[in-house]
Amino acid sequence: MSELTTIHMLRHGEVDNPSGELYGRQRGFHLTELGRLMAASVSDSLEGHDIRAIIASPLERAQETAAPTSRMSGLPIITDSGLIEAGNKFEGINVNRNRLILAKPQFWPWYINPFEPSWGEPYTHIVERFSGVIRKALDLAEGGEAVLVSHQLPIWTMRRFLERKPLAHNPLKRECALCSLTSLTFVGHQLISVGYSEPAHHLLAAAKDVTPGVSAAAENEGI
Repeated sequence: MSELTTIHMLRHGEVDNPSGELYGRQRGFHLTELGRLMAASVSDSLEGHDIRAIIASPLERAQETAAPTSRMSGLPIITDSGLIEAGNKFEGINVNRNRLILAKPQFWPWYINPFEPSWGEPYTHIVERFSGVIRKALDLAEGGEAVLVSHQLPIWTMRRFLERKPLAHNPLKRECALCSLTSLTFVGHQLISVGYSEPAHHLLAAAKDVTPGVSAAAENEGI
């Protein structure tokens, strides 16, 4: 029988985003001090685990979240664009401060197909690229564990795909808090279970998040 391999999909920590904008794939968005504490909490929770690979999105917030686990395990961070944030036409806009902005006629063409979605990267593209990184991690960490540091929408989309649920969803219902772990356990390349945990749960109530989902973090409406 093949050995068990666990792939942890880790969302990054709190981001320094005083304007409250949807930062998307923009460069220059780093973790706050609280975000760094969150990343350290994840590292502490994984100490003693058989971590064999750490793979992260190229964006700064993901790289900084991966750093404590990299130091703890002595493993390098492998950067892979397959884990990057989803593309989104609303990038750079504060969509939380005044939701009426979403009703502007200039945005109407973006709402043609919410099931794709037409305002951003297709869910199927996210699944395709993320799946490729998971396959890579299964080979690198066979019989052990790997940590994949990514972003809320890609992680949640991948989870829904693996659980055979529709990819289109309500962002308010996402169970993917800052620095949460969505853990996939495989026998060989066959998925046998999906787990979820929040190593930084004790810090979430003090955090702000553009899309908190069902977490304890507050919605970031900007200054």
